[in-house]
Parts: sequence; C-alpha cells; structure tokens
Amino acid sequence: MSGAVLVLEDGRTFSGRAVGAPGTTFGEVVFNTGMSGYQETLTDPSYRGQIVVMTASHVGNYGLNDEDVESARIQVAGFCARHFPDRFSSARGREPIGRGLVEGGVVGIDELDARALVRHLRSRGVMRGAISTETASGADAAALVERVREQPTMAGAALALTVGTTTRYGFALPPGCARKGRVAAIDYGIKRNILRMLAARGLEPTVFPAATTAGELLAEGFDGYFLSNGPGDPDALPSCVAEVKRLVESGVPVFGICLGQQLLGLALGGSTYKLKFGHRGANHPVKNLQTGRVAITSQNHGFSVAADSLPGSVTLTHVNLNDGTCEGFRVADRPVFAVQYHPESSPGPHDSDSLFDEFVSLVERGEGH
Repeated sequence: MSGAVLVLEDGRTFSGRAVGAPGTTFGEVVFNTGMSGYQETLTDPSYRGQIVVMTASHVGNYGLNDEDVESARIQVAGFCARHFPDRFSSARGREPIGRGLVEGGVVGIDELDARALVRHLRSRGVMRGAISTETASGADAAALVERVREQPTMAGAALALTVGTTTRYGFALPPGCARKGRVAAIDYGIKRNILRMLAARGLEPTVFPAATTAGELLAEGFDGYFLSNGPGDPDALPSCVAEVKRLVESGVPVFGICLGQQLLGLALGGSTYKLKFGHRGANHPVKNLQTGRVAITSQNHGFSVAADSLPGSVTLTHVNLNDGTCEGFRVADRPVFAVQYHPESSPGPHDSDSLFDEFVSLVERGEGH
C-alpha cells in the first residue's frame, strides 16, 4: 500500500497509509466522535470543505450501502481514521469504504495516530490542513504546509450557496399518508432524512435553492417554512438572512435546524461565532430548559448562536451540557423555533424527533394564515 501524509497549518504532520483516491486535498480538519454512522457523515452536505477525522478506532466495518446516504455524493473533502478495514461484514453492505472513496474521488488516510491528532485539535482548535498521497516527509511536507496556509478559512465561507439544489423539486409523502400541510424547505445543504421525517408526518415538502427569495416562497402560500442544515459561515450569508427575516415577519410557522438556527438567530438580531473545535458526533447531551429533560443528540456544526445576543422576544429553550452553548430557541410572539442539533437522527439517537411533531402542530393550527 502507498503512503500518505496529513499536515496541519501549524506544521504538525502525521504519516499513514493512502486510502481512497490518489492526490492532494485541502480543507478544515475536524473530528467526529460517532462510533458508527460513517456513511451518513460522508454524504452529509454540512461537511463540505472539511477533512473529517473519525475518533472511532475502526471505521468501515459494515461497508457502504445504497440506503444510508444523506445526499447524492460523498461530500467530505477528505477522510481519516486509525483504521479503514479492507473487508466488511454486513448483509446490507455493497462495497468497502476504500472503494467508495475511490469512486467518490475522495482522498483518505489511515494507520496514523488518530488519537494524537484529535487531542491536538481539541487543544489548538480545528484548523486548515491537507491529505496528500503525492507528498513525502521532510521538505515536501514543509512545502505542503505552506500551501495549506494559502487556503481560505472556514470563517467567511459561503458554502451553503453552492452545496444544495439549483432547481426546486418535490418530495412525495409515503403511501397512505394523509397530507397535513405544504411546507417549503430551503436547501442550504439539506439531509435526506429531514425530508423523510417531514413527509412521514404528512408535511409535503417542496425543496428550494438557498438563494430563493422570500417573495417567491410567500407567493405560493405554503403552510410552513423549513430552514435546513448546511456548511460554512452563517455571517457570510447576509442575503439569506434578509430573506429569512421576511419569512419570520410573515407570521407563518418557521422551523430551523443547525445552519437554519444560525440564520434565524441572525435574522432576529442576534450574532454568531466560531467554536474552537465544534460539535460533531452522535452523543452530545442537550438539556431542554422548558421540561428539564436531557436528550442525547446528533450534532455537526462549527458555529453557534451567541445566546446573550438574542433579543428579549426570543427564549432560549435548549443548552449543550458539555459547554453551555445555545442549542435551541423560540420566538415569543411568532410560530418560530429552531435547534442547533439534528433531531432527524441520521445517524444518532431518536430522542428529539418529537420536534418535527411540534412543527406539524404549528402548521395544523394554521398560524400566519
């Protein structure tokens, strides 16, 4: 097997085995603490522009299949773990993870000290990096570090404008499911399971590009608006924030997840900031301040809404028990709410899927019409 190297912008270098497509890839190096769910991670559009390090020791044990995908392609810029097995054991598996990375044109690396890498990122914070199968150690690696430092940072990246659909499309309800309302889903990088969760509850989604104006949406008389997850910096999307503000002012129910929450926070007059190393994985505890219950949640974000920046009309509803950051809020005088984590649980626990039921209740009450 050929070798590969992972370098960070601070000069730290890790050598390992090349897995996946040959070449050199650049991105923000982040880590995910999930024990499984790697196929959902690979295909999650929110990981666009990022090199993902899995903290689990063995990643790929059950192979890749045709069902556990969140978009039409692998989205990560690069993939890294202690070990990617060359064989898999699952009746659902179609191919090993290495072959999938090759087909997706994604550069990967294993057989490196992933534990040391993650500890370094927790201490220093996530940073730009590269994986290369074309670079040896020494002077070549030093030259690659310089190339890394020339790459754009995630702060200021408007990736949500390029990762989603370019044309509107519909998503059908399951057979026998009665329609309870029509909702417009704005695609900043939407995961397929979100659409499945909406449709399973009778909310028929029509998906729109991220740059769609509020005027276009409001003209069609939808019963609700959903703001999706997505990659990049919310502050780099002022046009999207302006359109979200108009949707809020319409009085029609609005539900945001992840980047959707961040855009809502900005539209309401709040601010966002970049986290040191973000929240990525399927085991993050979140407390519901209204009920006192704690849910274990799936998360994938590097930015957060500053809770103390939100106006008095906004109530903080959820907090992260690891670091106290904002994980959810609702607007007092509008049918508008959002969460930072992923209640569609793909991958992850199902503790919070009742949030979709809350959205259904708002739509069925016909608030805003």
